[in-house]
This record gives sequence, C-alpha cells and structure tokens, in this order.
Amino acid sequence: MSWFGRSSSEQSPAATRQDRQKCWESRDQYFECLDGAGVITAGEEGTVCTRSKSQYEKSCAKSWIDYFNKRRVLAEKQRDILAQSQLQSQEVNRKL
Repeated sequence: MSWFGRSSSEQSPAATRQDRQKCWESRDQYFECLDGAGVITAGEEGTVCTRSKSQYEKSCAKSWIDYFNKRRVLAEKQRDILAQSQLQSQEVNRKL
C-alpha cells in the first residue's frame, strides 16, 4: 500500500482529453439540472436529477466530483458576498 491508500497496481490511468471533456459536459448538464431545481448543494436534489447525476458520477473521478461539488457551493457563496458588497456600496454612495 502506498501513502495515498492505493498500491501502484491499483492506480487508474490518467484521464484522456476525451475523458475530461465527457466529465465536464456531464458536470455541466447535472449542474444545469440543479440550477433548474433551485438546488445549490449537489446531492440535496432528491430524485429530480437522477439521470444527469448518474452520468456525472459515471463520467468523472470521485476526486473530481468532490472538487466540482465543493467549488459549486463556494462559487454561490462568493456571488452572495459580492451582491451584498455591491448593495452596501450603493447605500454608502446614496448617503454621500
């Protein structure tokens, strides 16, 4: 066993360009479905996006899925913070 939990014989080959493209496309379809359902955190959609979620999980490595899902939540939080900042800035400018 190596440091990261896999022996060298268990390591999967590097993803090809086509594999990455397929992963990104399935991620985008799944996230579009989540957007349509008004869901931010992947996995909380219930049965709404089962087909696109299944394809996403089949097309992407688990580590990629974890990264993309966390990034989605973080990006939404950043949008909220930016929106709040803009509102505060507008309020300050009105008072001047």
